[in-house]
Amino acid sequence: MVHVWPLTLRDGELVLRPLRRRDRGAFERLRERNRDWLRPWDAADPDRPRSTLPFPVLRRWNEQQARRGAYLPFALEVHGRLVGQITAGPLQYGALRTAVLGYWIDRDQAGAGLVPRAAALVIDHLFAEMGMHRVEVTVRPENAPSLRVVEKLHLRPEGLRRGAIFVDGAWRDHLVFALTAEEVVTDAEGRGVLARLRTEFGADTPAT
Repeated sequence: MVHVWPLTLRDGELVLRPLRRRDRGAFERLRERNRDWLRPWDAADPDRPRSTLPFPVLRRWNEQQARRGAYLPFALEVHGRLVGQITAGPLQYGALRTAVLGYWIDRDQAGAGLVPRAAALVIDHLFAEMGMHRVEVTVRPENAPSLRVVEKLHLRPEGLRRGAIFVDGAWRDHLVFALTAEEVVTDAEGRGVLARLRTEFGADTPAT
């Protein structure tokens, strides 16, 4: 198992990297512009459902957790422009070796295939470099674009968790999807999920 942070993952014009201090303006504008688009899917603390962490606090927390090996929090960048985030975490070690994946994307970039590619990059890193055994994604049944992402990545459906996560003002049901390392054939470069994605959907990997 090898954990390195800061870490950058790349696939052509798509770059996954840590948030930087100078991202603050772009990040805050991106979140504000996508507020209504993301509201139905954003998890929240039920005691403070409308509160959001200030960018400096969020970035500092991300860095602390990433250096501890508890999370891999990436900003998504395309052609030098911030377009979303993808996070693996919490990372569980020992007998579990499991990571939970979460992501969001700018509405203007939805359908461009960026989320499946980003998720594939992260999953390949978790399996090939960090020795993780299982990756899990939870999705609201109403979230058709995210269901298409897990379908493209060949994550197995494992059932429904009732009232699993507090989202959009209530405890919402979530479908569970998972993938284990044994289900992926990895090439010499450590790419298995991404290689399969490209084989099935082509270089640009268009989403829904």
